[in-house]
Amino acid sequence: MKILLDDVHNVPSLFPFGELRSIAHVRIGMLTIFEKWHFYFPGNVEILSERSSGEINEPEDIIYPVNVLPSFSFLKELASRENRLTLNSECKELQHPWELFEFNDWAIREDFKMLTEGKVSAKLSETNQAIGFENIFIERGATIEYAILNASTGPIYISENAEIMEGSLLRGPIYIGENSVVKMGSKIYGASTIGPNCLVGGEIKNSILMAFSNKAHDGYLGDSVIGEWCNLGAGTSNSNLKNNVSPVKIWNKNQHNFEEAGIKCGLLMGDYSRAAINTSFNTGTVVGVSCNIFGETVPPKFIDNFTWGKETYELNKALKDISNWKNLKHQKLEEKEIEQLKKIYRKK
Repeated sequence: MKILLDDVHNVPSLFPFGELRSIAHVRIGMLTIFEKWHFYFPGNVEILSERSSGEINEPEDIIYPVNVLPSFSFLKELASRENRLTLNSECKELQHPWELFEFNDWAIREDFKMLTEGKVSAKLSETNQAIGFENIFIERGATIEYAILNASTGPIYISENAEIMEGSLLRGPIYIGENSVVKMGSKIYGASTIGPNCLVGGEIKNSILMAFSNKAHDGYLGDSVIGEWCNLGAGTSNSNLKNNVSPVKIWNKNQHNFEEAGIKCGLLMGDYSRAAINTSFNTGTVVGVSCNIFGETVPPKFIDNFTWGKETYELNKALKDISNWKNLKHQKLEEKEIEQLKKIYRKK
């Protein structure tokens, strides 16, 4: 049985996410959408846009929309069958980008059940203080010393080779990805996801950093989603609640209008974007792919792909800068990414 994630037909825009790669690779909870399916069907999950034929033409395919977030119980039951299982009310469906942080509490709890079933956590060092030990799972190779972990409000999962430095305060539900570092004195509230290879500090609440991104210094990040390979300079903060507590409106790039995103919404930032020190983002700001944000005033609430300050980010310079950032973390800008970035640039 093969699972085919349909990211071509009737998939809503989650801009600025899903621009560089399929929505299937968006991280919510502990895993990407693809990884959730792959956990129970290793080697038997495909993404329609990445299939060489680009068609649904295999009789063994069981097709699900890519924007569906499967629950733990749904995946477990599907794995015990040999045919399609109808989606149930336990699953979630992403229709808007802000739903990534709105559903993150649920997603962390679902992934925690899946990833810890039948497994035993590594021992937590006695230098730490913890509440709710039964909801804390630590992979081998993680380093945690002189921190405070409160898992009574939700599970806390610390991945392999992650480091939680001394003085950090973690209040679940929280996921810290592989090789990520939480710097000294950090304050992280649930529901927050720090993806693999990230560096974080300051205050973070109900936010997602997908992978290879940095918020390494003081400043506030709340009710926000940060893509891959982003960097928030020291002192950068966002607003997540309007002073009059009215609904936050988000610019929809595809429909060219504003949509209400609820009472709280912070910063939605696409891959490869960066902000200078002390940048202050207004409530409900959307930043596209490959933007360099700086200036003496508060940035606008919508910043399109490939923006340099108030100008267009010249393509060759953008590619060089992205390559430099990748080199910092011993990675390389691949040709496939370059071609996709060029396509996004041409559509700007």
